[in-house]
Amino acid sequence: MTALIIFVFIFGYIGITLEHPLKMDKTVPALLMAAIMWALLAVGFHQGWFNVVDGHENVFSFLGGHDNEHAEEGFTNLLLHHLGKTAEILVFLIGAMTIVEIIDLHQGFDVLKSWVKTKSKKKLLWIMAILGFILSAIIDNLTATIVLVTLLRKLIPNKNDRLWYAGMIVIAANAGGAWSPIGDVTTTMLWIGKRVSALALVTKLIIPSIICMVIPTFIATLLPAFKGSIEVDTNDYNEEEKSLLSSKTMLFLGLGMIVSVPIFKTLTHLPPYIGMMLALGVVWLVSEYIHPEEDFSEERKHLYSAHQALSRIEMSSILFFLGILMAVAALETLVYGSVMIDGVEVQVGTLRYVAELLNGAIPNQNIVVAILGVLSAIIDNVPLVAASMGMYTFPIDHSLWHLIAYSAGTGGSMLIIGSAAGVAAMGMEKIDFIWYFKKITWLAAVGFAAGFVVALFFV
Repeated sequence: MTALIIFVFIFGYIGITLEHPLKMDKTVPALLMAAIMWALLAVGFHQGWFNVVDGHENVFSFLGGHDNEHAEEGFTNLLLHHLGKTAEILVFLIGAMTIVEIIDLHQGFDVLKSWVKTKSKKKLLWIMAILGFILSAIIDNLTATIVLVTLLRKLIPNKNDRLWYAGMIVIAANAGGAWSPIGDVTTTMLWIGKRVSALALVTKLIIPSIICMVIPTFIATLLPAFKGSIEVDTNDYNEEEKSLLSSKTMLFLGLGMIVSVPIFKTLTHLPPYIGMMLALGVVWLVSEYIHPEEDFSEERKHLYSAHQALSRIEMSSILFFLGILMAVAALETLVYGSVMIDGVEVQVGTLRYVAELLNGAIPNQNIVVAILGVLSAIIDNVPLVAASMGMYTFPIDHSLWHLIAYSAGTGGSMLIIGSAAGVAAMGMEKIDFIWYFKKITWLAAVGFAAGFVVALFFV
């Protein structure tokens, strides 16, 4: 039964990685994998085929005679605990995604377009890279990529030129998301999971992340693709975009409220999702009464409402995170074997057991984390980070957690399918996998390696 649970996870994982060849949304295998794994876990536990373990190394065994009631309660509490930790992340993401959609409904991101007035390809590259780096730290790397690729379409008519810029935006956005607790799903997971604090994450990873963005961008400016000038028509905006009175207000209010979430957590010591609920409430309140147009009528109010924004968020992504995080939690819960901890033999979950094996095979954890960064370019970084959170028991702000945040966040840039930002750019601009591999991968790899070396000194 233990082997069957692990097989379901591996089979489901393969289904996620083969999303495009199979033409099947990765949410499907993620949900099936989680439900089947927990079902097998429950059946096997109640039959006494294996034990389960919680985060405090308390082991529950069902066939313990009079203690069965305690074991049953332990299993139920384990499931509720993992669902609660997963729900924290999902509520946080729903809030952030809704705020971003409200800003977009009010055409707040179009304000950025008026700031780009250069005709130099080199300068435009730096502007896009810096914008991607900063925006991704505030509104997450996926949304920042979508906003900037949309902006590129306004500025660069030549498709081949746009591909190069889109590839560099992916690198910049992933680098920007790695040092912010709200910049990437994986850093959000580590932050909400109390593996890193917001202040330490920023102070320790901002320099390595800057290096990861600056070096590839500088090298790219020396390439032929970014030589010369490009015609930038800054007046290429229709009247409807110019006419919205609420664009700047909603842009700065929305971004400001998202940035306030880490501050709220620091002041109140409440979980981040509470701060995000407050932020969404404020933005929603303002959106109810603000007038986007000169002759704003009640009939047009629904076009700019939060209800409209909620209908636009990607619920499939939310359900994917639910499935994959609960599947990883099942592996974390299943007792696989025993390890020696401080001279005492202790039963541990599957992921912790794998961690001990890795530490035995590769004593240097920095190498393990670097490998994890490379793997994040091939397979989804969300389950990788979720697995690492179950593998290691280091305290908050341990150097390992910061290295994992950097590696998982930036390593995905090495392949176009290695990050949410890359997949978004791929879909919007129809970027070919092989083209990206030939043109952009080596730049991303240089940036990742340089930033990782610098991170070793900062964390």
